[in-house]
Amino acid sequence: MLERIRKGSLVETAIESLRSAIESGDWSVGDRLPVESELSDSLGVSRNTVREAVRVLVHVGMLETRQGDGTYVRATRDAGETLRRIARTQLADQLEVRIMLETEAAKLAAARRTDQDLRKMTSALDARARAGDDLPGRIRHDEAFHHALVAASHNPALVELYDYFSHAVSQTIEQTETNTDLPEPSQEDHELLLAAVRRQDENKSENLARALLRPSLQALKSQES
Repeated sequence: MLERIRKGSLVETAIESLRSAIESGDWSVGDRLPVESELSDSLGVSRNTVREAVRVLVHVGMLETRQGDGTYVRATRDAGETLRRIARTQLADQLEVRIMLETEAAKLAAARRTDQDLRKMTSALDARARAGDDLPGRIRHDEAFHHALVAASHNPALVELYDYFSHAVSQTIEQTETNTDLPEPSQEDHELLLAAVRRQDENKSENLARALLRPSLQALKSQES
């Protein structure tokens, strides 16, 4: 149920209260929210505050306002908040998910890659090699390679999911490149993966993609134990 707001930023707190109620199932997709005056009474804030909170949740896609009919639940998850929650998870958890996505992407890429896909992956890896000690540049080109690899899967759902997860991917790449306690995937490791995709060796591509990050994951788990 909605909790009355007592302090802090009224709009932000109202947004969080409404979001939590939707996520916890107080309202399902397709349900109409109570009218503005009822929400105002339940939350203990002004109708203007409720109106602004609803406007924000409409913007992020959780709510939908229908002219003359009311406000309806469109989705039970706020995509932006989900990304922020992912960013707060442990690096090992993020690496596990990244490995799952990239190993399947590599297998599909080996089966479906086009000459244009190969050119994009090759260009990104060549740029990664040229970056040398330019860490920001190397990270940027590393990201470009992995995004090109996933794009070569030609699975729109996988591409969208990977893009959605891309902020966490960036964090894991930066950590493995900058944390001296974590094994850094080498240029050669990346080149071997690209070669397997070029040969259309699905099993080898899948295994090499997994092997690329497994040492970092194992090192993290050893630090936690």
